[in-house]
Amino acid sequence: MNGIKVLVVEDEERLRNIIKKYLSFEGYTILEAENGEEAIHNWQIHHPDIIILDAMLPLMDGWEVCRFIRRDSHVPIIMLTACSQEDDKIRGFEYGVDQYMTKPFSTKELIARMKSILRKNEKISIHNEYSINGLTIYIKSHKVVNKNGEVRLTPKEYELLIYLINNRSIVLSRDIILNAIWGREYEGDLRTVDTHIKMLRQKLSMIKNNIQTIRGTGYKFEVFNDDQVTEG
Repeated sequence: MNGIKVLVVEDEERLRNIIKKYLSFEGYTILEAENGEEAIHNWQIHHPDIIILDAMLPLMDGWEVCRFIRRDSHVPIIMLTACSQEDDKIRGFEYGVDQYMTKPFSTKELIARMKSILRKNEKISIHNEYSINGLTIYIKSHKVVNKNGEVRLTPKEYELLIYLINNRSIVLSRDIILNAIWGREYEGDLRTVDTHIKMLRQKLSMIKNNIQTIRGTGYKFEVFNDDQVTEG
């Protein structure tokens, strides 16, 4: 067994059992819930590594569950939905959904996407923390702290920040950033990257100059000679 815990939240028992069967073959530890309240309970008690979450659930729907979890956690969430409307997808990404799967879907593709997210998180967690110019980033807890206390970042803002730091001094096009953070299946445009960069600069003023705009291309996180960067 690989020790990774997956919470499967799906009120349709047949589909839930199919997903569980495939995940079991892959060696994952399976937690399950058939409604939103049970999902919240299992998340609080068992702390899964990733959540597969149906949008339409009894008692508390998937949107509410996602918003509740995102108050305290950046755990990866794959949303299952019967609707492919662009507005719903945008809503989901704003709530902090990492990936979307529209029903009906391939279980093999679901697992492939899940593995991709877990690999990406594993790469992010090479170090326990980063410190630069009075800003400290705690990788395990996903906390960003300055001299005034914790800075609240959305899941995508946090992921973008870590991606820029891990690739510092490298010019990254908007396309590369969009694919790395939102995935190739994301249907938004490149302005999504610009908006999130703008928010990072506003929230993290002490490193706003480190996030450089490369005109006509994208962005680069640059470390200057007088910057103090440590990796723990």
